[in-house]
Amino acid sequence: MTTAILAIDQGTTNSKAVLVSTSGEILARGSSPVGIEHPRPGWVEQSPQRLWESVLEAIATCRAAAPAVEVLGIAISNQRESVTVWDAVTGEPLGPVVSWQCRRSAPACAELIAAGHAPQVQALTGLPIDPMFPGPKMKWLLDRVPSGSKVRLGTIDAWLIHCFTDGAVHACDAANAARSQLYDLNAQVWSDELCALFGVAKSALPEVRDSASHFGVTKNVPGLPDGIPIASAIGDSHAALFGHGAFNPGDGKVTFGTGSSIMTTLPRFIAPEQGITTTIAWSIDGQPTYAFEGNILVSAASLPWMADMLGLPDVQALTELAATAPPGGPGFVPAFVGLGAPYWNSDARALFSGITFNTSRAQMARAVTDSIAFQVHDVFKAMSSQSPTRLGRLYADGGPSKNTFLMQCVADTLDHTIIQCDAPEASALGAAYMAGLTLGVWRDLAAIAALPRTVNALPPRTSDAADRLLVWQDAIYRSTVSAPSSMSE
Repeated sequence: MTTAILAIDQGTTNSKAVLVSTSGEILARGSSPVGIEHPRPGWVEQSPQRLWESVLEAIATCRAAAPAVEVLGIAISNQRESVTVWDAVTGEPLGPVVSWQCRRSAPACAELIAAGHAPQVQALTGLPIDPMFPGPKMKWLLDRVPSGSKVRLGTIDAWLIHCFTDGAVHACDAANAARSQLYDLNAQVWSDELCALFGVAKSALPEVRDSASHFGVTKNVPGLPDGIPIASAIGDSHAALFGHGAFNPGDGKVTFGTGSSIMTTLPRFIAPEQGITTTIAWSIDGQPTYAFEGNILVSAASLPWMADMLGLPDVQALTELAATAPPGGPGFVPAFVGLGAPYWNSDARALFSGITFNTSRAQMARAVTDSIAFQVHDVFKAMSSQSPTRLGRLYADGGPSKNTFLMQCVADTLDHTIIQCDAPEASALGAAYMAGLTLGVWRDLAAIAALPRTVNALPPRTSDAADRLLVWQDAIYRSTVSAPSSMSE
C-alpha cells in the first residue's frame, strides 16, 4: 500500500490538505474556504469552529482523491500571529480567532510604546510592538472570557493540535511561539517579564516543542482513524523556507501574495536593530535555526487594483503593458494600509509621485510592478546591513512568483539571482518534510535537500534599476512625511 504524510496548510482564506509521498511527490490535494469577518473598521476575525471544519473538509476532499493511501502522520502549517482562546475542559471556543491582519490592539500597542517598552520587547522577542503580533490580542481575548473559566490560549497550530487530539494535548512549536511576542528567543522559554507586561496568564499558554516533534495522536477526528501521530507543526512562512531546502546561513525566500514575507536564515540569534524582525525559523532536536524576516503589508494586491484603474482585463495584461514602458516615469508607493518592513509606518499612505503630462499608461503600470521589487530591495538592504553572512540562494514562491517579468524585476533590483519555484504548496511540503524527520522517512536535512524540485534561476541583467530606485526613494519620502498623524490607527 502507498504511504504518505497528510500535510495541513491552514491559511487566512482557506485550508489545504496535501498527501505527500515518501519520495516527496504530491499524491492528492484538497481545499476549503474559511471565511473572514470584519465586525468593525480595522478589525479582522474568524470563527475557530469554522476554521476546524474547513480543515476537515479539505482532508475529506484530499482523501477522496487518493482513498488507498495510508497516512503515516500529520503535518501542520498554519497562518501566523492569529490567536484564539478556548475552554480547557470542554474545548469550546471562548472567543474568535483574532487575525494577524487585525488592528484592534493598536491603542494598547501605542500605550506600550509610549511607556518605553519597545526596546526591551524587541531585544527579547526580535519583534516590534505592532498590532500584527499576538501579545496585546491575547490580552484582549482574555479580558472577555467569563470569570472563573479555565482557559487555553494559543496560535492556530495549538488550536489544531487540540482539535486533532480531542483536547489531549496543549502545545505549539517554537516557530509559532517566536511570533507571539511572549517568547524569549534566546532563552527559548515563555518570558515571565513579557507575560506580565502584556497581561497574559502564563498558565494558559501551550507547551513549546520542536517543530519536528510528536504532538500526540489523532482521536475522534472525522475521516481519520485514531492513533495517527501529529509529527510536525510550523508557521506557514517558515515551512515554505524549509520546503525550499534553504538550510545554509544566508539562504532565503520571498513569498509573494497579497503582501510578502521575506526570510533569510542566520547562524545564531541576532537581535534586530532596525526595520526587520528576528524569529525562530524552526527547531529540530532542541536546536533552533534563527532567521531575519521582513513583512510587506501590500505587495501583489496592488496589481489587480491598478489593472482595474487602467481598464485592463487582468494582471497579465498589466505586466505586459509595464514591460513596454520607456525609461523614466513616476514612483508609486502601495501604502494602502501603511507600510510594513523596513519602515513600520502606519501613517504612510499610497501615492503616485512625479506624474507629468508626458506620463504614459505603461509608465504608470511599470511604477506599480516596480513597487513590488523595490519593497523587497529595501527589506534586503536592512537585512544585509545587520547580517553576518552574505545573501545566499534566494527562492521565490507564491502565485505572483510565476510571473517571469515581475521576478526579473526583483532580480535586477537586488542584483541577485532569483530562483523561481514551481511549488504552490511550498508551506505544506515544508511541514511534510518536517514531519518526515520525526517519523524517520528522511534521515536528515541533506536527504530533504536532495529531493527533486522544479526551479528556474533568473540571474540579474543590466538595467536602469538604480535610476528607478531614486524615483522610488523620493516617493517613499513623500508617502511617509506628508501623511497626517490624524490618519493613524
